[in-house]
Amino acid sequence: MYLPFISMDRFVLASSRGPLASMHSLDVMWVSFYSIGAMLISVLIVSAARKWVNNGVLSFIIRLFAFGLFAIGSLLMVLVVFTWPN
Repeated sequence: MYLPFISMDRFVLASSRGPLASMHSLDVMWVSFYSIGAMLISVLIVSAARKWVNNGVLSFIIRLFAFGLFAIGSLLMVLVVFTWPN
């Protein structure tokens, strides 16, 4: 079945080298450090919220923030991995 409006070029993220290929390699390294740091901070925030926060609503808000931070860090790490063979 031929669909003229669907092209395989739309499924390539940015180029054949990855989505962060326009950045310098050392900048991609810093992005990976930031993503590792974001994931580590989110784990520490969740641990602190479970240990010291007794209010359920406040604990939920803090955990939601930590989950968002972890999701951003994970997304950045995926982008770094797709750019890796630069």
